[in-house]
Amino acid sequence: MTAITNLYNSIMGLVLKALGDWFLPTFARFSFAAVLLMYFWNSAKTKLGDGIFGFLSPSDNAYIQMFPKTVEALGYDTSQLGAFHWLVAVGGTVAEFILPALIIIGLFTRLAAIGMVGFIFVQSIVDVYGHGVAGKDIGAWFDGPSNALILDQRLMWVVLFAILIVKGAGPLSVDRMLIKPIED
Repeated sequence: MTAITNLYNSIMGLVLKALGDWFLPTFARFSFAAVLLMYFWNSAKTKLGDGIFGFLSPSDNAYIQMFPKTVEALGYDTSQLGAFHWLVAVGGTVAEFILPALIIIGLFTRLAAIGMVGFIFVQSIVDVYGHGVAGKDIGAWFDGPSNALILDQRLMWVVLFAILIVKGAGPLSVDRMLIKPIED
């Protein structure tokens, strides 16, 4: 048994040495780009008003997505919403564009990843309490099926961001060019 564990340790040591500190953060950023980037950007585009400064005049869809019960109570007349609602809609829309872009180029990656975790938390709360997502769509951990929209899927998203929070952006990033890497 010692020979097997020694062989295993030797092989894994070589693998870890080859992968070094570059693999996990680079793969996490690649995975984010491949799977989630367009999801967030397409979502953000549905919230834009008209024109080049459309982010400053969010569409009705922005308010319906972010404040579904409030907008419904107002008969879908978003002109009755106040400055708080406007600020949240503008901030959320801008964040949905900027935070993914920062992760892709690897600039302020840890901060952007923390922001994305917060964004996912708020998004999930709104989905459950505002849009009425329930039952199998919420799911449960340790239940067998792995396809629930909220608990299963979004946990996997958060894992990608946790890697970036802990490891940073990796060597192929603006962070690496501009900022001295944080030592473990």
